[in-house]
Amino acid sequence: MSLGKSIRASAKAGSNIALVKYWGKRDSVLNLPATGSISITLSDLHTKTTVETNSDPTSSINRDRLVLNGKVADASRIAGFLDLFRTLANTKTNFTVTSTNNFPTAAGLASSASAFAALACAMDALLDLELPDHQLSALARQGSGSAARSIYGGFVEMARGQRDDGTDAVAHQLAEPDHWPLRVVVAVTSEATKSVSSTQGMNHTVATSSYYPAWLEQVEQDLQSARAAIEQRNFDALVEVAEASALAMHASAIAARPGVIYFNPATLSCISAVRALRDQGVSVFFTIDAGPQLKAVCLPEDEDQVAETLINVAGVQRILRSGLGLGAARIA
Repeated sequence: MSLGKSIRASAKAGSNIALVKYWGKRDSVLNLPATGSISITLSDLHTKTTVETNSDPTSSINRDRLVLNGKVADASRIAGFLDLFRTLANTKTNFTVTSTNNFPTAAGLASSASAFAALACAMDALLDLELPDHQLSALARQGSGSAARSIYGGFVEMARGQRDDGTDAVAHQLAEPDHWPLRVVVAVTSEATKSVSSTQGMNHTVATSSYYPAWLEQVEQDLQSARAAIEQRNFDALVEVAEASALAMHASAIAARPGVIYFNPATLSCISAVRALRDQGVSVFFTIDAGPQLKAVCLPEDEDQVAETLINVAGVQRILRSGLGLGAARIA
């Protein structure tokens, strides 16, 4: 494939929050999940990524480069991912990737999901591949398991898949964002990079936790319950399945040897605050991924009360708000 001397493409993708969790892999090389999952894509927590290339043989750019949030970063994680696109485009060109998150990075807010979804979309545009969404989802998954879901907007389900090559381990949209315009209030309890990455945590859980088999057995029922709740816009049913899935995921991690604990004291206080709000009649539930941040999902009319309550919880540093957003898309 022939590339010009100066080529650039930019894309944007939203973070996503899993309502039925993905935890554990059936194939670590291809990032194939051990179970399916269901998530919501966010409109206001996002990654913007620009990819540039220079095919001039006299150029000093002779390797992949990554600039993350304004700082030069280790490009080794994205090099293998870029190889997937180099193979598809039959090119040996190197790329400079400039990526910016408008929310904390590597802190349990799915920054890798939005990052690899945006990168996949930008590379597709840059190389004029015009890949269908399901193929972009499969590619994004190989960068980060949850990135497969951020290719789509609204309510999204990720399939576990059965094939060894992972071609059926892709996401699809269950419903558009306006099907049920839920709101998300994120209580940020730490902006530090987490000490145990999601991949490390799930691999250790799979290898050592006696609770993990029970986690696997429950997920299919949770997926069925969540699908029905979303289709019927049954908030009470979604409360039950989402909170149970989050706590079961963390229980399996805590039961690993040694236990993997992502919560901090403020996380627990936020759980109590959300439950107290619900006892008062507020339509809200919590979910927590591999990190200390609590995400409170609520109906639009309850958002202000949820935000005011959580910002006043000891240890909460700030509040982020979002609605449901669209899937990954080229922006330039």
